Amino acid sequence: MRFDGANALYPILDAGFLAGAKDRAGFLRRIVLGLAEAGVTILQYRNKTGVEAEILADAWVMREAVDSRMLLILNDWPQFVAEAGFDGVHVGQTDVSPAEARRVVGPEKIVGVSTHNEAQLRVADREPVDYIAVGPVYATATKENPDPVVGLEGVRMARSLTRKPLVAIGGITAENARAVLEAGADSLAVISGIFAPGVDPAKLARNFPGR
Repeated sequence: MRFDGANALYPILDAGFLAGAKDRAGFLRRIVLGLAEAGVTILQYRNKTGVEAEILADAWVMREAVDSRMLLILNDWPQFVAEAGFDGVHVGQTDVSPAEARRVVGPEKIVGVSTHNEAQLRVADREPVDYIAVGPVYATATKENPDPVVGLEGVRMARSLTRKPLVAIGGITAENARAVLEAGADSLAVISGIFAPGVDPAKLARNFPGR
């Protein structure tokens, strides 16, 4: 199974969005089912602070909710991919290397990697990855210490350096999505543009440009 960038929308569900839910499993199940029904075909789960039991419990809920209708990607934890029943892993520049992630998950799973500049992109293009993420395209508040903004020029530069599917991330919203796609991105990784307080993620996903 491979990521081919066919679906322009690539939501990233951060575990923080689930905090405070009275029925965490039920809330998570509704979110994932809603996104699947809205036509989302790939979803990343990100949990930077949770313990193994919490990460796996959430992962199992997600997998059971959508069966094989959606590709599920785990952020940072290649060693949990098989047990979680997920389709792949995404690693950053400070996580395990893409080569190590590939060794852990095997040849049939998806491996993606984050990049933030030309040097990282050139290295990533030679790595055993299925897609390369580049960003932040715009300023973002979803990371405590974000990397410098690369802008649309950074997306264009990335497109010129690789033929692998390109995922743009960072501050992407319904308002600027088309500009990012036109700059060369195959997919848009969206966090707060989909998972906003008091708003139905499925509704936002359904109306997102480029779908």
